[in-house]
Amino acid sequence: MSTTVLDPYLDRVDAAPWRFLHRLNPLAKIAAPVPAIVLLVFARDLATPLAFLALAYLVLIVGVAASARLAMLLGLLVPGVALVLGLGFSLWTDADLVDTTAPVFSVGGYTLYSGALLVGFATGLRLAAILALSLIAGLSTTGPDLARSLVQQLRVPYRVGYTALAAFRFVPRFGYELEIIRQAHRVRGAHRGRGPIAALRRWFGYVVPLLAGAIRHAERVALAMDARAFGAHRERTERHLVPFRARDIVFVLAFWAVSATLFTLLFPWGLG
Repeated sequence: MSTTVLDPYLDRVDAAPWRFLHRLNPLAKIAAPVPAIVLLVFARDLATPLAFLALAYLVLIVGVAASARLAMLLGLLVPGVALVLGLGFSLWTDADLVDTTAPVFSVGGYTLYSGALLVGFATGLRLAAILALSLIAGLSTTGPDLARSLVQQLRVPYRVGYTALAAFRFVPRFGYELEIIRQAHRVRGAHRGRGPIAALRRWFGYVVPLLAGAIRHAERVALAMDARAFGAHRERTERHLVPFRARDIVFVLAFWAVSATLFTLLFPWGLG
């Protein structure tokens, strides 16, 4: 049975064989949607971002091990963001620029025109499509694999890559220690009282032990890195390799080809 917890600090994600995104190089999953993301910034119609939103959803549904949280994210959050942004940008659009279009409704001295809705929802869908394309790499890539691929393929100095990785690992560590501190306070009866003042007092009580734990953890990480001669040599032997295979090249080229086809079919984009 496959594990669907998408922890960005895990070394590997156990997914079904057909969930191909988990088996691609992280750099391939970043390089594939980047041209489309850049060109979507200049798109001004509804069809172009809708097409790329559908493309991103297709790739994510097929290629990512889905959990209930991920299904909610894709099914509710992204469309909700597009809807809220579309309505917001529609209301903020200068009415003098779209007053030649048909009015939708009027409230007092304010009139919402259909052109404002077109501009607003085009902007909202464009941002939603960019978000969905970014999730292709974000939902299928782990932090260690990204750091390893940066070091192995892009020749980023390992002192930079693995130091950043060690810093990122502080995040789940802080979450674990915060939960331990909460349980300790609860056992000691420090969670008495309700309301915002009591909650603020409890949070202040977490700061000192959490800071002390962070300092202890940083010291242990520094000692462990020194014990392994981190930074003593220009290069370092890799225990886990993240190769850039032929399938990564095929994925990038195929995504670029589909993106170019969509942009060609939906041209012009309304750049003027």
